[in-house]
Amino acid sequence: MLPSLLLPSTLLFSLAAVQVRAGDVPWLQPCDPAHQKLQEGTFQFQTDCDAMTFCASNSTCALRGCRNDDFPFGYLSNVTVPDKCPKGQFCPDEQDQCQNVLPVGSACQFNRDDECEGPPNFKDLADTTGFGLNVNGSVCLNNICMWANVTVGLPCIVQNTAYTAYGPDGEFVDIVSRGNCKVGLYCDSQQLVCVQTKAIGEQCDADKECSTYNCLANGTCGVTTDTPVQVKKWVYVVVAVCILGGMVGTLVALYFFHKKDRDAEREKRLQYWREQNAFRQNILQMQETARHSLMAYTPGGGSPRGSTLYSREGGMQSEDSGAPMLQQTTKSSGLRYYVSDDNSQLDDRSDEDLMMGQRSHQDVGRF
Repeated sequence: MLPSLLLPSTLLFSLAAVQVRAGDVPWLQPCDPAHQKLQEGTFQFQTDCDAMTFCASNSTCALRGCRNDDFPFGYLSNVTVPDKCPKGQFCPDEQDQCQNVLPVGSACQFNRDDECEGPPNFKDLADTTGFGLNVNGSVCLNNICMWANVTVGLPCIVQNTAYTAYGPDGEFVDIVSRGNCKVGLYCDSQQLVCVQTKAIGEQCDADKECSTYNCLANGTCGVTTDTPVQVKKWVYVVVAVCILGGMVGTLVALYFFHKKDRDAEREKRLQYWREQNAFRQNILQMQETARHSLMAYTPGGGSPRGSTLYSREGGMQSEDSGAPMLQQTTKSSGLRYYVSDDNSQLDDRSDEDLMMGQRSHQDVGRF
């Protein structure tokens, strides 16, 4: 007995559509109708003609007259795509022209459930699960049209197809088993009778035995493969804490990583401030020294200017002094200097210029 497995629903949908592997022979070029076949392993329809043509009976590639897909593959952007067939008709694998649906018992192409005419109660038998079990209550099994209306315990027909699948470890065979049982039942491959599908958690040997069409590796029926994963609230809390912890940890790591650079830059700024402050203090000290030197200077080697002013203003002289009493008169001095409001800025002239001006006034008085 071949193991009965069922492909995921996405692949089952593709099985219901036409699988065509086109060649490269263009329009009006010769082709061989005998080369039209189903590819082994994938069961795709093969032909010599390209994606826009089919091999006609006169052995030349002609333009296709219908299509099955909403967005057919291989058509150029400037080419008119043929229309899909209306209700009650189908487009065969060759896609030459639309044909009327086939009654029960007629020959149909591989897995083309849409080629078969539906039963009168097709609304009750139609598959609404999305697993591609039938089309309007009809199925094409072993290339024969039949209705999927067999109930529990009655004889059924099964079709097992071996597909070539590809995985990380290479190729492997995947068995797809189909039957003509009603939706909610499956055709047992050994007894060949319809059996009720199993609920989640029950033992299973193939996907078709489960109502979800998902038999897990541990031999129990699981949820459908398209069921969204429900994450518990504590997972969100853990993720949020990890994110916040990662952000804080990154900031702390960057703080300590750049601490050495910050300290070096701070030391540079502090050293610069110290140098500028010392430079300013030196300038102020030089200005103060020059200011006191100019104020203490007296021409002719006499007493300091301060004592002279004291004699003038106070009017007090020694009893031994024979010098006459000087009248307090205003006398312009040749020593001119300017002191700013803060007593820290001198005239633009140098000390040497001021001293030369003082000497020139003294020489004029002598002669």
